[in-house]
Formats: sequence, structure tokens, C-alpha cells
Amino acid sequence: MFYGDLAEVKSEIHIPDVEPAAFLILLKYMYSDEIDLEADTVLATLYAAKKYIVPALAKACVTFLETSLEAKNACVLLSQSRLFEEPELTQRCWEVIDAQAEAALRSEGFCEIDWQTLEIIVTREALNTKEAVVFEAVLSWAEAECKRQGLPVTPRNKRHVLGPALYLVRIPTMTLEEFANGAAQSDVLTLEETRSIFLWYTAANKPLLDFPLTRRRGLAPQRCRRFQSSAHRSNQWRYRGRCDSIQFAVDRRVFVAGLGLYGSSSGKAEYSVKIELKRLGVVLAQNLTRFVSDGSSSTFSVWFEQPVQVEQDTFYTASAVLDGSELSYFGQEGMTEVQCGKVTFQFQCSSDSTNGTGVQGGQIPELIFYA
Repeated sequence: MFYGDLAEVKSEIHIPDVEPAAFLILLKYMYSDEIDLEADTVLATLYAAKKYIVPALAKACVTFLETSLEAKNACVLLSQSRLFEEPELTQRCWEVIDAQAEAALRSEGFCEIDWQTLEIIVTREALNTKEAVVFEAVLSWAEAECKRQGLPVTPRNKRHVLGPALYLVRIPTMTLEEFANGAAQSDVLTLEETRSIFLWYTAANKPLLDFPLTRRRGLAPQRCRRFQSSAHRSNQWRYRGRCDSIQFAVDRRVFVAGLGLYGSSSGKAEYSVKIELKRLGVVLAQNLTRFVSDGSSSTFSVWFEQPVQVEQDTFYTASAVLDGSELSYFGQEGMTEVQCGKVTFQFQCSSDSTNGTGVQGGQIPELIFYA
């Protein structure tokens, strides 16, 4: 731009498409080899690094984005990663969006994406959420898009800005109740479409619909089993509202969805249980619920309301407080390290454990996760 046959003739060159803060970061790197990134300027810096072909700075920006990736910004970063042609970042975004679909779709960031990104998200087979949530998110995006285009926010305009994306929502896979309380009252569907969908649910001769009829595949949960055997004895394992707890770490990002627990060793029994996931003493997720065990040594799944993002190389604490039939199965021959597919789990004892659970034996035989 300054020298050679293609140099600009003006003494001042305006660069309107690069933010000043991002340009300063670019200059600082080129002159001093220092990279100073911040969350609110990293995307603009990535754009500048791509424009001026500075691959080391671009890579640093992508790494920064990957480490700050979470459900609330995953859709926006997916849109940007497609724009900047960063396949690794795109893949990381999909991992978060698939596993934490409900949180990602309900985030403010989802409403900021472009139409093409909306289309590929709504088409996504692996989204791990109810179709009613997808429909609500699509309507929220349409409302934001109407405002961006200066259009009145009306059902007709929402339908207009959505275009063919509306017909990617798998409305017939909702329950009849979800459809009746949501999509049927949105006024985005025509009366004929609403009537046809109601008939599709209830009539023997089902009408043809313009919406996909098959459920999304979603994600299959994986289970990390930390014991090699289980047992029961007449004097243990007992529950009196005390805490069973274990610490674990992983070597790559996963999403913990719940815990597998042992139940009664003396016939069918119902338990109330509180499960928690903590990091450095801070509760990331918890759930208070009930489950029924059938008296077998099988594990029984207890789920968090939403999967929790767990970062690599950091110890987390999984806990369960059970109340119910005192005599239960317990795990034996526990392992400090377990390989589950591409993920390696490490276990160590937790100081929160007051009921005897540790690495070698006890409760919490399984971590249920997506990866």
C-alpha cells in the first residue's frame, strides 16, 4: 500500500473496514511480536489478521476464541468461523451447540446470526433439544431480523424474513400439546398449515405436510464407568443423607449431562437425590429429583437440567446426596484413569465425601457426558 508499483498515491490511507483497536493490536504484533487480545476486540483482530495475511496472529485469535467458547456465544462464533473459513473453530462451535442446544438457541447471540447460519443450525441433525425450543428460537431470530430490516414486527413479516427456513423446523415432531400451546398460536403459520398439522396428529388419513416429519437424531450420551465390579453386603452401603463425592478431570472439553448411581440391594426402592457439579467450590449445576431402583446392580441415570461444559485439565467435583432405602450396591476395584472413546478421565478423592465414596470404591459409578 505504501511502496512498489501498486502503492497508493495519497499520503493518507483510510482503512474503514478495520476497527482502530484491532489495527493497533495488529501493528503491535508486527513491530514487537506481542499479542494482546481481549474478548471485545478479538473478532475484529481476526478480520484484520486475515485481511493482511498474518497467520500467527490469526491463529492466536482462533485459540483465544476456542478457550472463551460457551453456549451464549457459540452461534455468533459459528457465524464468524464460517465467514473466516476456520474449520477447527467451526467444529468446536458445533460441539457446544449440539450438546447445549437449548442454552445456545435461547441466547441473545442466536438472534444476531445471519440467515445462512440460521439455516444450517435449524437443519442440524445433532441438536440435543426439543423441537419446541427450536421453533421459539427461530421466532426470536425473526423478530430481531425484522428490527434489523426496519420492518414492523408482525407475524407476516416474521414469516417473510424467515423464508424457507421456516420449513426446516420439524414441527410435526413436537408433542400435540407443545404444538397447540406454541406454534399453533404463533400466527406465523397459515390457518391451512395449522389445520393440516392438527389433522396429521389426530386423523387416520394424514395430510401431506411441508415440514420434516422425522425427529432429530440428537446426541447419544456416553458413560464413563469408573468401577470394574459392584457388590453388596448386609452392613453397607448405607444412606443417611450424607454426601458421596468424587473429583475428576478430563483431557478435552466434554459436557457432563448427569450421573449414574447405584440403588437398593434389598428389592425395589425409591430414592430422593440431590446431585451437584462444582468447580473450585462453585456450584455449576444441581438437581433435586427422585429415581426408582429395581433391586438390581444396574446403575440408574440422574440428569442435570442442562449439560454442563467441563474444560480440560481442571478438576471438578461430582456429588450425590441420597435418601431412601439404606442398603445399596457399591462399586469396587475403582480406577484412577478411564479411557472413554477420545476422552481420558482421571479420578481422585474428594474432601466433600462424607459417606465413604472414593477412587477405589463407593457410589457415583458413572459420569454421563457428551463429547
